Amino acid sequence: MMGKAVAALLALLLISATGTTGEAVPRSAMELRCQCVGTHSRFIHPKFIQNVNLTPSGPHCKNVEVIATLRDSREVCLEPTAPWVKVLIKAILDK
Repeated sequence: MMGKAVAALLALLLISATGTTGEAVPRSAMELRCQCVGTHSRFIHPKFIQNVNLTPSGPHCKNVEVIATLRDSREVCLEPTAPWVKVLIKAILDK
């Protein structure tokens, strides 16, 4: 009796599974998000900055993101509208 119920349940699951169509979500669609939760607007002396990454706004995030890697390997999100950050970005783009 129990075996017939299990067989009927499996048959029902197989029949319902054949009628469905699955679509995979691209991996990049799952990772579309802003990297910066908050931003730092206080001045950081350029001698403490090792690298600066500028990420324009796009489908991943509506904000322009400026991420500075400091000499001690910490990453800091900078406020792109701060005057000193604008000067820093302009200097990098002019290189």
